[in-house]
Amino acid sequence: MSDDIRVPRVEPGTRPELAGIERSILAERGRISLLYQVLLNSPPIAEGWEKLLTAVRNRTLIPPTLRELVILRVAVRNRASFEYAAHVPHALAAGVSQAKIEAVARWRIEATAAQRPGTAADDPYDDDERLVLELADAMTRDIDVPGALMDRLRARFDARGVVEIVTTVAAYNMVSRFLVAMNVVHR
Repeated sequence: MSDDIRVPRVEPGTRPELAGIERSILAERGRISLLYQVLLNSPPIAEGWEKLLTAVRNRTLIPPTLRELVILRVAVRNRASFEYAAHVPHALAAGVSQAKIEAVARWRIEATAAQRPGTAADDPYDDDERLVLELADAMTRDIDVPGALMDRLRARFDARGVVEIVTTVAAYNMVSRFLVAMNVVHR
């Protein structure tokens, strides 16, 4: 673990008042990661965070491959090495190929927008994957999402799908920006 983290880590099991929150985290995650050890400095934030991120990761109808590509892309854009490293195994387990995981770091809207699907040797993504990667870039880089992009998203996904994809991008911007601000990095 890093001594450079900007607040103390809360060692699991050392604060009895956190036992319920720690049980919830363990039930959903199987362990209390470094991220949650930092979050436990604020019990209400840790509890709310766990509920929101559990809903985003485990209770939406977004295909897991799209979800994990979005998470990896947001982590790359925000230079959140801890988040990226944490989600590579999830992406692999969801069925994202190693080639797609490696390409997520170098993918660019500009390089793919002018090409027809499947024409670029270095672009392994299908249309849905390009669409969600484009959304991740727009929301992360520019905040404003162009109307044409939202139109394409609404043409492909129903209202629930749009809300869930947008929320995934927004939530993982929150996660990655928190990690970067607190200096929680992959070592």
